[in-house]
Amino acid sequence: MLERLDRAFDGQRRFVANASHELRTPLAINRTLLEVALSAPDVSPDLKTVGQTLLETNARHERLIDGLLFLAKSDRELESKARVDLSEVAGTVLSQLSGSIDESGLSLRQDLRPAPVVGDPVLLERLVANLVENALKYNVDEGEITVRSGMYEGMPAVQVENSGKVIPAYEIEGLFEPFRRGSGDRVGSGRSAGLGLSIVRSVVRAHAGVVTAWPRAGGGLVVTVCLPVPSGNGTENTERR
Repeated sequence: MLERLDRAFDGQRRFVANASHELRTPLAINRTLLEVALSAPDVSPDLKTVGQTLLETNARHERLIDGLLFLAKSDRELESKARVDLSEVAGTVLSQLSGSIDESGLSLRQDLRPAPVVGDPVLLERLVANLVENALKYNVDEGEITVRSGMYEGMPAVQVENSGKVIPAYEIEGLFEPFRRGSGDRVGSGRSAGLGLSIVRSVVRAHAGVVTAWPRAGGGLVVTVCLPVPSGNGTENTERR
């Protein structure tokens, strides 16, 4: 029965990946046609407004398809493994997103300490990026983001904490389901496909890790990802965050 279930789940993931891949081509064609049409010198203001709206809609669909493809990939067994440090991964992500962080007006705090793991570097980078992007989107004006890495309860971990609207504890688990964004006004939610935390959970599972989240005091969210200690690593230090 377990083998049949595994085959069924694997077939479902392949279907999502294949369907998503097939949808990317027409969306790319649509985007190109719209951009060419809008670049014409005689485009009327009304047509330009409609074209920009269609481009934004097309972009949302492209982000959704990319998210589904990544979700399908992260649900599979790891294809490549390497020794990486979560502190370096987090530092790279923060550097890549520095422009968005500056534009947001949010305060950023970092406490990046060594957290060596073995895993897929691309998936781990996407995991941290999703956590930081989630903290950017679902925040409040003049809010803050804190990114930490280090040993947490004896395991290499990365943690992202953000201010934001008050989130009831009973809603936390639902935030990790695909297409769920939580209730209330959340900054930038119109740009989200609702796949960020579901991808995080899938990547964590693929690495045999654990992800936990809880409401932040005063509003917002704290998400902690713990991954297994690499074999042969004698690190025993535990530091509560």
